[in-house]
Amino acid sequence: MSSNQELKALAEAYCMGNYGERKIALVRGQGAYVWDADGKKYVDCLAGIAVNNTGHCHPRVVKAIQEQAATLIHVSNLYLIEPQIRLAEYLCKNTFAAKAFFCNSGAEAIEGALKLARKYAKDKGYEHRSGYITMLNSFHGRTFGTVSATGQEKIRKGFDPLLPNFKYVPLNDLEAVRSAVDEETCAILVEPVQGEGGVRVADEAFLHGLREICDQRDMLLLYDEVQTGNGRTGKLFAYMHSGVVPDALSTAKGLGGGMPIGALLVSEKCQNTLSPGTHASTFGGNALASAAALASLQVIEDEGLCQKAWELGLALRTKLQSLQRRVKGIMEVRGLGLLIGVEMESSVTPVLAEMAERGFLLGSAGPNVIRVAPPLVISEEDLQRMLDNLEEVLVK
Repeated sequence: MSSNQELKALAEAYCMGNYGERKIALVRGQGAYVWDADGKKYVDCLAGIAVNNTGHCHPRVVKAIQEQAATLIHVSNLYLIEPQIRLAEYLCKNTFAAKAFFCNSGAEAIEGALKLARKYAKDKGYEHRSGYITMLNSFHGRTFGTVSATGQEKIRKGFDPLLPNFKYVPLNDLEAVRSAVDEETCAILVEPVQGEGGVRVADEAFLHGLREICDQRDMLLLYDEVQTGNGRTGKLFAYMHSGVVPDALSTAKGLGGGMPIGALLVSEKCQNTLSPGTHASTFGGNALASAAALASLQVIEDEGLCQKAWELGLALRTKLQSLQRRVKGIMEVRGLGLLIGVEMESSVTPVLAEMAERGFLLGSAGPNVIRVAPPLVISEEDLQRMLDNLEEVLVK
């Protein structure tokens, strides 16, 4: 097996450099642990960026993938696909959704929601409606449509001209939303918790206000739950905390247990909007990814991982807030469930590097925010060890 250094050299020679310098080659995972090419063990507190909610290589997910791979991998959506249909049934029965559409990623799921909103407006006779309101510091993906929807200049920089008709307003500022809505607005897009934008939580009153605005004007309220879905925040989906039900919800990341799959869940109001020929995905909801996703959701339910994420997340935020009072440099601790941001006074890059040296993988949510998003199967003991090491690093 190649070493970290050998794989780093090969990557620099043959892979595009858009991910920057990567020093660690992860080659194996189990539960909340991963091992690199040199045999070093790490506690994974990032979970593939909130993807491995059921942990690495959960036996039930692995079994579902193995059995499906030996049976049928792909046939296209010209045909009925049983694992996809079973997955849609599970999601609709356990959420607000009347129907589900499957794709391959979070960006594709958001693209589907954006198309849904415009098509809904046109079907209702609002021919002039083509604009969207999204939030400052939001992140919705890397396609042209989702970059256009993203309220961060650094993400949009270098790709002008982007798609028109997007307005960006501050999160939790309902008056700013009301001022931005006009006769051309067809939808409001919001993350219940901004992940890449610093782990900022949307207020319940703000979400209720968005629902009221959309109902008054017959616009769609779109939720981006790519990162917050599938148990991450302590509920199956984050909208369940406030009770504010969207018209459409986009999810991905933790849905597939590590396999790439995205989903667009839609309410009864717009369940027939994307009629035959209006939207599609060749690989979306293929048999292999759907089988993995269904197994992952069943693990989340059977092992009580939503409740565990809530309890562990609450305890961890409390301990981090205590750490904030003891250690200089921590400005704020925020989050929901096991999606937590620790805002620092300065860059978190050296902190993340030192934590990796100590065997703990953490991420960032902006230049000065540490992101903690471990597998939902992580133990309280491992989180405590991570916290103890983080305190030592910050004091140092």
